[in-house]
Amino acid sequence: MNRYLETNPEFWSGRKSGKKLYLHEKVQCINIERESLPKKSKKSFTLLSYACDEGVKRNQGRVGAFDGPQAIRKALAKLPNHLEKSTSLVDAGTLECIDGKLENIQTHLAEKVVQLLQQDSFPVLLGGGHDIAYGHYNGIKNHLENNETIGIINFDAHFDLRTNKNGNNSGTPFFQIAEDCKKDSTPFNYLCLGIRKDANDKTLFKMASDLGVSYIENNTFKTHYAKQVVQVVLDFIREVDHIYVTIDLDGFSSAYASGVSAPSPMGFSPDIVLETMQMIIDSKKLISLDIAEMNPKYDRDHQTAKLAASLIHFVIHQI
Repeated sequence: MNRYLETNPEFWSGRKSGKKLYLHEKVQCINIERESLPKKSKKSFTLLSYACDEGVKRNQGRVGAFDGPQAIRKALAKLPNHLEKSTSLVDAGTLECIDGKLENIQTHLAEKVVQLLQQDSFPVLLGGGHDIAYGHYNGIKNHLENNETIGIINFDAHFDLRTNKNGNNSGTPFFQIAEDCKKDSTPFNYLCLGIRKDANDKTLFKMASDLGVSYIENNTFKTHYAKQVVQVVLDFIREVDHIYVTIDLDGFSSAYASGVSAPSPMGFSPDIVLETMQMIIDSKKLISLDIAEMNPKYDRDHQTAKLAASLIHFVIHQI
């Protein structure tokens, strides 16, 4: 069983200005199973939470990402609002996985993503384990025309290309997508940024090679090598119609992100991610975004939640 919960507006709290100077004063909480999104005159962003760490549990990671979306929401609420008055910001609630039925919640998530895209709103999904990616991708795919191509850009230390012969989990979503693409005779366009050799075994590198995956290793995914990063990312963007971005917080160094399912001090920094995101946004091809693996159980001084919130704040104000 999984369930949908409408967000209590009281979850959005912070300094009161009376002039909508903060995001908690801007956001509208809507039950998308009963209501349509507000009609927009310019832009629309909709937050949807994926409270699920069943995939992390199956992947033998440390659990706690179930509570990730609420931690991100709390941090985001306090940030300043620079959105135009005509831009809508909606909290569309939470999908909860409460009995281990991972596949069910992924299907439910895909349906909700379709619903948001059909109403011309930009989805911002809050996770939750990285198994969020399979449901998210399927929602985008189901919304688009058959001849429109999707490019996945994954900011991550891991390929997440493990086979699912022993079941689906947080380490299998892109393998599952690749298998679906093969069945549908559609291209599997996948770019990983920040891959670490100490986080992926030889079989995963071979899988990436066999599937034609593009990637930049962590020792190159730095501002010092920005020209190389720019070239790889731009070449990838040119080949597709739409870009789906997924940011796995465990790709960041634990100096920035301790509250994740699989932390490491060897990850990347926020600077190169923001530079790359600006490039993706400038392409006008970005269709949807998710933040994965937020685990507040291990966060230090809410630093990881604040990082996730700042990434979202950057994207919604730059689009």
